Amino acid sequence: MPLTSERVQQVARLARLTLAASEVELFTRQLNDILNYVEKLGELDTTDVPPMAHVLDVQNAFRDDATQGSLSVEEALANAPAAQRLFFVVPRVI
Repeated sequence: MPLTSERVQQVARLARLTLAASEVELFTRQLNDILNYVEKLGELDTTDVPPMAHVLDVQNAFRDDATQGSLSVEEALANAPAAQRLFFVVPRVI
């Protein structure tokens, strides 16, 4: 089922995006191209292909969970642009 421009506008509205008419047309075409390609991939016979989580045979390289020393408060605040007592001073966000 092809994606319609109305559906693209609906998704854009949900994402609080304002799209120009040319962008709606462009994204509708691009998203349909992507969906067509994914649909084409679904036509492949993968019955003998084992499921995998990664294309490469890699293992996680976790380090031992051991405690180690960390910076002192003075060392941590040494390069801070602004500090007050034992804390970083950052600009107010809200």
